[in-house]
Amino acid sequence: MDKNKYPNGWNQKRVQEVIEHVESRTEEETIAEDETAFEQDYTAMQVPRKLVPVVRQLIVLMDEKSDVSI
Repeated sequence: MDKNKYPNGWNQKRVQEVIEHVESRTEEETIAEDETAFEQDYTAMQVPRKLVPVVRQLIVLMDEKSDVSI
């Protein structure tokens, strides 16, 4: 029995599929995927939970002052 807790929509099978995908990539494929990620307009980062509301407010302010929607 799997005692792990997964985010909504995730399960042991899905996690295993991601692991297999990552481990099966060649070095060239990994580099290409990383380069593609840097070309995106978004990023992911760790933010302390207590700062999340502030970050959300900043995003709204930026969206309101910009012609570009986030």
